[in-house]
Amino acid sequence: MTTYTYSNARQALSKLLDIAKKEGKVLIKRRDGTYFSVQIEPPPHSPLDVEGIKTNITTQEIIRYIRKSRQN
Repeated sequence: MTTYTYSNARQALSKLLDIAKKEGKVLIKRRDGTYFSVQIEPPPHSPLDVEGIKTNITTQEIIRYIRKSRQN
């Protein structure tokens, strides 16, 4: 795991992020000895991201059913 000083991290943030992406985690050490970690996070997923389903219904049939349901 790579460790940067606070000053080096500020000067090389882009490089630090690339290393975190490659290695998974980078540590940053402050003068007082405190450590912080920078790590890659998976992209957030929407609850609406669902797999589609295969049906034998056409787009026109779907539209017809939707229109019919709105009439009632």
